[in-house]
Amino acid sequence: MARFELRLPKMGESVAEATITSWLKEVGDKIEADEAVLEIATDKVDSEVPSEVSGILVEQLFGKDDLVQVGQVIAIIEIEGNSAAEVKSIEETEVPVEAIEIEKTIEVAREAVSVPQDFSGSDKFFSPLVKNIAKEEGVSLSELENITGSGKEGRVTKEDILKYIENRKSDVEEVKEVVLSPKTEELAPQKIQQAVPVSVNGDDEIVEMDRMRKLISGYMVASLQTSAHVQSFIEVDVTNIVKWRDKVKAAFEKREGEKLTYTPIFMEAVAKAIKDFPGINISVEGDYIIRKKNINLGMAAALSNGNLIVPVIKNADQLNLVGMAKAVNDLANRAKTGKLKPDDTQGGTYTVTNVGSFGSVFGTPIINQPQVGILALGAIRKVPAVIETPEGDFIGIRQKMFLSHSYDHRVVDGALGGSFVKRVAEYLEAFDVDRDF
Repeated sequence: MARFELRLPKMGESVAEATITSWLKEVGDKIEADEAVLEIATDKVDSEVPSEVSGILVEQLFGKDDLVQVGQVIAIIEIEGNSAAEVKSIEETEVPVEAIEIEKTIEVAREAVSVPQDFSGSDKFFSPLVKNIAKEEGVSLSELENITGSGKEGRVTKEDILKYIENRKSDVEEVKEVVLSPKTEELAPQKIQQAVPVSVNGDDEIVEMDRMRKLISGYMVASLQTSAHVQSFIEVDVTNIVKWRDKVKAAFEKREGEKLTYTPIFMEAVAKAIKDFPGINISVEGDYIIRKKNINLGMAAALSNGNLIVPVIKNADQLNLVGMAKAVNDLANRAKTGKLKPDDTQGGTYTVTNVGSFGSVFGTPIINQPQVGILALGAIRKVPAVIETPEGDFIGIRQKMFLSHSYDHRVVDGALGGSFVKRVAEYLEAFDVDRDF
C-alpha cells in the first residue's frame, strides 16, 4: 500500500489560502478519483477539492474552519501499489509564502515608479542637496512642492525632507505589517462598531450572519468609506432589442444550445462603451490611477441563499454576441450551483448588476472595489412615450428601462460618468433589428 498526499490546489494567481468549511469524507471512507473530499472557501468563492486518486482516507490533517495555505498537505489517502511515481512527498512541492510574493510586488512597483526626477519645472527654489536627497529617495516633484519648509521664506531644508521621508517610510511599514500578517482577520475589512443597541424581545429570532454575508457586509461598508459615490441616470428605449430577441431566441437556442437573455446584449453595449471611454476602466491605488488594458466585466449575481457574488467575463470586448451569451450563461449557472472557481471572480475592471430582475425600476449600486464604476440595469417596462416621425409626433407603447451609473467622483467627473452611460444608451437604442446572431 502507498500513501498519497492530497494538497490544497492552486486556485488562482491572487489566492494564497482557503478555509476548510466541511469534510465530505471521513477517515476510513473510500474515495474514487475526481470525487470531492472536502469543501473550502476563499474570500470570494466556495468550492470543492477532489481527489486525484482512488483509495481510502486515512488521515485529515486539518479540521473545519482551519486556514490552509495553497500547496499544504490536507489529507492522506491510502492507495494500492507502492511505486515512487504514486507517492508524492511533502518536500516535492514548496508551500508558497505569500509574504515573499508581496515583497516582490512591492519591489516591482517601486522600480516602476523610480524614474529619474526632474525638478526644473517647479516655481519653488530647492537646494542641490534637497534635490539629490529627493532623487535618491524617489520623492516626486509634486510631493516635494507639498512639503512645508521651515527655512527662510518657507524653503525646504535638509531636515524637512528627511523628516518627510521618515514619516513616509513609517506609513509603508504600517501597511506592510497589515498585508503580511498571517491572520486573515487583519486582511478583512474592519468591523464597524454598532452605535445604537438593538432592542430584542422574546418574539425575535437571532440568526448569525454566514461567512459570505459577513464578507459582503465588510466590503460594502469599506467601499462607501473609500469612494465618493455619485450617480447618473438615463432612460433607454429598448423596443428594438425586445422585438429582435423575441424573433430570434428560439433559433438561437436551437443552433447554439444556449438561452438568449438580455444580459449578453447589455454586456456587449457596455464593453463597446468602455472602449470609447477608457477612463472608466481604471482603479485607484493611493495617489496613482491604474489604467486597465483588458476589459473584464463583472456580472453581479444573486445566489439562492440571498448572498451576492460577482463572476467576471474576461476580455469581454473581444467576444461576439454568441460568445458573450455562452460566457454569461456559464458563469450564471456555475454561480447558482456553487461551481465557480476563485479565478472566476478575479480581475474585474467594471461591474454590471441587473436590479431589474427583481422588479426594481432603477437602483444606486455600491462600487465593487477597487473599480471606479458600476452600472445597474432596471426592469424593462411597457410605457406610453412620445414617438417622433417625419409626419409628426404621436403617443405609442414602447419598451423602456433605466440605466443607473454609480461612479467614484474622486477620479471620474460628472462629464465622464454621464457621457459613458449615455453612450451605453445610444448603443442600445441603435440596436440593429436585422442583425444576425
